[in-house]
Amino acid sequence: MAEETIPFIAIFIPLALFLLMIMAATLMAQSVDSNATLGNTDLSSEFGFWAGASLPVGLALCLFLTGTFLAKPMNRMGLITIPDFYRVKYGRWVELIAACIMSVSFSFLLAGNLVAGGYMFQTFLGTSYFGGITLLATLVLVYTVSGGLFAVAYTDFIQVIIALLGSVALLIYVLANFGLTIAPGMGPLALEQLTSVGSGAAINWASIIALGFGNMVAIDFMARIFAAETPETAQRSCYFASAGTLLIGIPFALIALSSGSILEQFNLTADGPVLFALLQNVIPALLGLLVLAAILSASLSTADGAILGTSSVLAHNVLGIRHATSHSGGGDRLLLLTRLMAVVITILGVFLGLRVPQTGVLLLLAFDMSFAGLVVPLIGGLFWPKATWQGALACIAVGSLSRFILFVLMPTMFGVENTLLYIPNSLLNSDFDGFPTLISPLLGLVAFVVVSRLTYRPPTSEQVLAHELTESLRSL
Repeated sequence: MAEETIPFIAIFIPLALFLLMIMAATLMAQSVDSNATLGNTDLSSEFGFWAGASLPVGLALCLFLTGTFLAKPMNRMGLITIPDFYRVKYGRWVELIAACIMSVSFSFLLAGNLVAGGYMFQTFLGTSYFGGITLLATLVLVYTVSGGLFAVAYTDFIQVIIALLGSVALLIYVLANFGLTIAPGMGPLALEQLTSVGSGAAINWASIIALGFGNMVAIDFMARIFAAETPETAQRSCYFASAGTLLIGIPFALIALSSGSILEQFNLTADGPVLFALLQNVIPALLGLLVLAAILSASLSTADGAILGTSSVLAHNVLGIRHATSHSGGGDRLLLLTRLMAVVITILGVFLGLRVPQTGVLLLLAFDMSFAGLVVPLIGGLFWPKATWQGALACIAVGSLSRFILFVLMPTMFGVENTLLYIPNSLLNSDFDGFPTLISPLLGLVAFVVVSRLTYRPPTSEQVLAHELTESLRSL
């Protein structure tokens, strides 16, 4: 018996480790996309280490918190999309509203990756910025329709390895040839960036918290959690991906701190992302090609996930076209609608990328929007038995509407000019930047708790029995 067990273990353990690494890579790929990479370097070079490092730190925080609290219960629910949770817990209306907010949110995420590609093609192929964005959008759309999210899963592992090698090799090259020349108040030890509002602390903490919690309701992120083989695999993958996100992201923030002095030595200025200026004019061609390959593959991967995930949510959760049996036309209809929605989402992403040509800021706006109204009902629905659909609707309404109002009244968004939708006023100025991200979810939390307590009714014995039966069947 023991002799038969050994070959089984010898096969099972490597296979389990391989699946764990693949799962972790798909989660990391969502966190180390070109949106976060270029945004990281641009923000670090302009505002200081913590302005850029807040992106990988926030994403790593989300992966850690998700692994600790959400991965196992969410994986056990057998969901297809994250809005399905809101339907199961709160009903159709909450599902519909949540799905719409998530779709708009992910249009910003898509836009950020298109911006990265637009600048890349402009810098290295000589296209216009508009031409670069539309070219990448077309490539991603064709890639999505032909391959889909499953095709990405097979390339995520390679993409993450390339990104890790490129990040570490680039840092080593910069250290060996130029050292780290950090201006006063800009480095990782300049903790006033986290303690003083005048040094950007409110914006930096808003960035960390928005990503740390807002990414919990990311469409493609949770799709990967749902797809994990077991709840344990989902949890461990989150932990591995959290550490990997920091390993890849932090070196880029450190490199950006020296970018100004390096470019000054070559009498250069960055016309676009500072990382591209370094790769084009300073970094050896082979190393630059490695980093560019990682950035381009990250753009394709995350943009593909954003388009397919969002279009699936629109077809599945907004239009209500559920998966059907092979004997009906529902499956073909769902596929057709998903592809049509993919075109709509891509066009919206191009529009936002042209209006807000900022990679890191678009990433923050995407999850800031979700954080405002959707995270509290998610966590409350999982861990607070008295959560009600009325409370969830109140939270979404108060959190999301207050965030929108504060957004249009703010002249800046995460430190850059609000070029998307700003109503000139004398009520708020740039000194208030960062605080709206923290205020709106708190308002939503108050609404959620108050309304849920007012509308909660203890379940009857029949409802308890039905729930227990449902959970028993689901566990089978």
